[in-house]
Amino acid sequence: MRILFFGRGVISTQYAWALEKAGHTVEFYVRKGRKESFGSHIALEMWDARRGKQLIQESWKIKLHEEISPNYDLIIASVNTEQLPEAAQLLSTTAGNTPILIFNNIWQDLKSSISPLSMNNVVFGFPGAGGGIEDNKLRGGFLKMIFLEKPRVGTEQINNKVKELFESAHFKINWIKDMQSWLWNHFAMNAAMETEVLKRGSFPALMNHSDSFANVGKSMREMTPVLKARGAKTDAITLLLTKIPSALLGTLFNKVIFAKGSLARRFIEYNNSKAGFAVLEVVREAKKLGISLPSLTVALENTEQHKAIET
Repeated sequence: MRILFFGRGVISTQYAWALEKAGHTVEFYVRKGRKESFGSHIALEMWDARRGKQLIQESWKIKLHEEISPNYDLIIASVNTEQLPEAAQLLSTTAGNTPILIFNNIWQDLKSSISPLSMNNVVFGFPGAGGGIEDNKLRGGFLKMIFLEKPRVGTEQINNKVKELFESAHFKINWIKDMQSWLWNHFAMNAAMETEVLKRGSFPALMNHSDSFANVGKSMREMTPVLKARGAKTDAITLLLTKIPSALLGTLFNKVIFAKGSLARRFIEYNNSKAGFAVLEVVREAKKLGISLPSLTVALENTEQHKAIET
């Protein structure tokens, strides 16, 4: 297949590399001026966990475009959540009938999040990857599993195309029946993590405090009424974070899920993104619903996001 990745971010770059190695043609759309600043190569230091745990270290040659044409079999958009509306608007005027995979975290309802694109031309998925890019060097990794919504009426053909694409590169599909609820739960979990990052100063710092994940659990419990008010069904992650006692939760995450040397821990330690947007979005929604979120609100104080709420 010939695939266009919207943006040359952490997620796009890693999956593009894997798909190219599987024999597909991959190219990137970037904003004007980025083609020159990014250059023709990117340094990779990433963990490939599809077959065991393999460290990839190479300078990878990439093809960048500052315009979008409809001459692709699939477009994959994985951008910062706040950039998705702009991306959808641009794709609606440039992508033609090319099917699109939205490989993204989302807090809006799915239809609104990709307006003015047609839901019949879009499927939603979520990566099993993480990391960060700094000075044109990517440090991160990806797991064997990716998440993909079960076909809706009218999207069966696109879902099958995406399935065949990722399976050709030896990824395993985890099918999600209710993608809307799944993404809302996942976004809330991100907000809980970012709440702690705002207190600690960075994602790596989050991993160096033994009580960080106990606090993540407390923030997640605080947000449960917001999820319920939206009609989200509670998933396994939310149940884990809200039902297990805080002290035990901290031990579970620090010693097992994010144990030293684990890929999950590395993905967070490599993450150099700016925290706060997920917290802001959940707090805004809670204010509309009349629900108090003291932990999240306090974490936002003295940030640009807090000023946005006030104004």
